[in-house]
Amino acid sequence: MILWFTYILVAIAALGGLLCVVLGLAGRRPSDLTVGILGLLELGLIAQVVISIIAPFAGNPPTGSLLEFWVYLVTAVLIPPAAVVWALLERSRWSTVIMGIAALAVAVMVWRMQVIWTVQGS
Repeated sequence: MILWFTYILVAIAALGGLLCVVLGLAGRRPSDLTVGILGLLELGLIAQVVISIIAPFAGNPPTGSLLEFWVYLVTAVLIPPAAVVWALLERSRWSTVIMGIAALAVAVMVWRMQVIWTVQGS
């Protein structure tokens, strides 16, 4: 993984998640803004998949469990679309909160992936 890209993904996920939670608690239903935040996060996660495939060949192999890393990454890639589908099917303020919680969960997962890739010994 690339550290600066991890920081960007965590920032997008955390700030977007907090914004979605605040908007949801304020009574706002899913909108282009909230769905767009999760779309941007999803694009970043797809870029992370590509980076994770290329990095070992470029001399940046993981030091932790590769299986654990990929389970985290695949799960993180699946969470934003699932939250958006839920939000578009339900269309209540609580679905906006759920999108925020999903983004916050992805922020934690991305940071954990960084730890698995760089800190742990195999």
